[in-house]
Amino acid sequence: MKLARFAVLAMIALFWIGRHDLVHAAEGAAYPITITHAFGTTVIERKPERVATVAWANHEVPLALGIVPVGMARANFGDDDGDGILPWVAARLDELKAEKPVLFDEGDGIDFEAVAATQPDVILAAYSGLSQVDYDTLSAIAPVIAYPQAPWSTDWRETIRLNSAGLGMAAEGDALITSIEADIAQTLDGHPELKGKSAMFITHLSSWDLSTVNFYTTNDTRVRFFADLGLASPKSVVQASQPGKFSGSVSAEQIDAFDDVDILVTYGDGMLFDALKANALMLHMPAVARESIVMLGNNAVGNAANPTPLSISWVLKDYVRLLSEAAKKAK
Repeated sequence: MKLARFAVLAMIALFWIGRHDLVHAAEGAAYPITITHAFGTTVIERKPERVATVAWANHEVPLALGIVPVGMARANFGDDDGDGILPWVAARLDELKAEKPVLFDEGDGIDFEAVAATQPDVILAAYSGLSQVDYDTLSAIAPVIAYPQAPWSTDWRETIRLNSAGLGMAAEGDALITSIEADIAQTLDGHPELKGKSAMFITHLSSWDLSTVNFYTTNDTRVRFFADLGLASPKSVVQASQPGKFSGSVSAEQIDAFDDVDILVTYGDGMLFDALKANALMLHMPAVARESIVMLGNNAVGNAANPTPLSISWVLKDYVRLLSEAAKKAK
């Protein structure tokens, strides 16, 4: 059972009193480094040696740059073998010949006690949904790199930029971005049918209740990744997106407002696909009527729809292939 917040803070205070300073400045790095984010600024005084990450995918930045975190969040979606580590992360750990880091169980929120126990020098959370209380509590453990504007809205590039800056490796982060962009461009060379098409990402649909349509807005990283793949956000989704919100919802009775969507992407299986096709209201959406639909399961490709530093190249070809098949039906 997690300790109450005041108990966690007491433990953190004891940790800082007895802690030995093991960090040093990196060659060529200019410290202190100041990073601005939604909660203010974070100052990194010296090169971090012990790196902890919370929330989704932040651990992929240090791993991509050759650093193994002392602790990171346990995967809670798409973990086929149940070991808490997604396949592209496991592959990178193997490449680095590294042991599995401590895995933080975030099923009930951030486990502050577990994070503190790893004795980090920095906590990476550029892609997260931290509250002010979360940020303050983590900041009592170590300097925290938080999201720049809104929760869960940091795209993969900015996630790399912020987290790599927190590691004192901004230049290496920029090089990683360039490498991923080159991989995306090479993959898209064989799929000209995607260019100019529009895509909408619908989520949390139930085959038993299609009365409400929930969707990711243009603020969400899944939707923003469409642009990397040559896809546009339809005007209907842009107009329905509210500032600072990564999701929205409309009644299925208004589904015909999305008649400008070429490709529909959603999480689900054959049962949901059949339900969509059998629903009279959903058939008012042209993308559903012509079956220009990408169904993503609880698997690697489903995870990759939310792009992260290591997952993009891992499943890019498969994801683009699915989008391409749907795009061809939209002609």
